[in-house]
Amino acid sequence: MPVNAKFKYMRVETRERLKDLIETYERATKVMEHGAKRAIREEGRAYGGFIRSQKGQLQEFITTELIGISWVNELKKAPGRLAINSEKIKIPIRHDYIIKIANKTVRDYISQNIRRFYYGLSVDRHVFVDGTFIMGIECKAYAENAMLKRILVDFHLLKTKTPDLICYLFQLESQLGGDYSILVKEPKGSFSSHSLMSYFQNVDLQIITLLPGERKVERPINKPDFFKPLPLERLENAVDNLVNGFERARAG
Repeated sequence: MPVNAKFKYMRVETRERLKDLIETYERATKVMEHGAKRAIREEGRAYGGFIRSQKGQLQEFITTELIGISWVNELKKAPGRLAINSEKIKIPIRHDYIIKIANKTVRDYISQNIRRFYYGLSVDRHVFVDGTFIMGIECKAYAENAMLKRILVDFHLLKTKTPDLICYLFQLESQLGGDYSILVKEPKGSFSSHSLMSYFQNVDLQIITLLPGERKVERPINKPDFFKPLPLERLENAVDNLVNGFERARAG
């Protein structure tokens, strides 16, 4: 097993899988512009919508692969114990809310139909081990603080059902400010992001950024002139974080 200064326990097969993932990212990003032109011509799709969709799917694919690599290649666990989905989870109405409703007609109506009062919620990747929901991961081509606010709310609601849930944001690029796109490990974050997170202390959101450099609207990575390579070190950091997540969840 080769020794790496920052990720010294990374297995050889893990690193090879990550190199394959880098190649997949490069191929997908470099044909994205061509695909957009074809979609506009043949399907009448909007350019911006197509690109956003492609980047989102790419990030979800990378994240799913990283979960599997962390569990199977790095931790050497049985793949059959792992399940990944994004199925809706029912968040039920709070009973203390019903009690406080002043209008008796409304209060009685809700009480009589209580099983119908829930909100179906999911994040992009729900990770289960042996049938237990242990991690939630939101995947973004990029995130800015308005998105972060919604992500925090979603995880806050999920944790009402699964209090020990480990929460991640995986993003290709960052538009959160601070040093999220600069430091690979242990970024200090940004003023506005930490201010938002201070109101959701039960979430303990871990933010993983895969591409260096703050996102610039006028420099999209699907354009050849602005393409950003995906550094191996950042994928290693993502695996390192996921391994820690599995271990924190005691998914042995």
